[in-house]
Amino acid sequence: MSERPSGLKNPQGAVRGLGAATLSMEAIVLLLAIVPLSVLGGERKGLAIAVVSVGAVVAIALCGMMKRSWAWQAGSVLQVLLLLGGLLHWAVAAVGVIFGLAWLYALHVRRTILG
Repeated sequence: MSERPSGLKNPQGAVRGLGAATLSMEAIVLLLAIVPLSVLGGERKGLAIAVVSVGAVVAIALCGMMKRSWAWQAGSVLQVLLLLGGLLHWAVAAVGVIFGLAWLYALHVRRTILG
């Protein structure tokens, strides 16, 4: 019994687009988190803002590199680092959880479509 084709004309492009869209939304949310962190961040707000800013820059850079196979692993590392950023402020961990789940879904779709 053969697998059903995905029906997509360019499945690799569709999967890359999903990964890039996920990372670009994450970058936007991370950039929007800077102001609330600066107001409510507590004593470690400077480091939390730095982590969020670097995470946004990395996410934007990875958006353009989704053709490379290592970009998917780098995106996974980014999600783990944001979760660890929760040690600085709980809001960073919340973003890490939300986009970590979205990234897991993107990885699942990638595996389903590309095999």
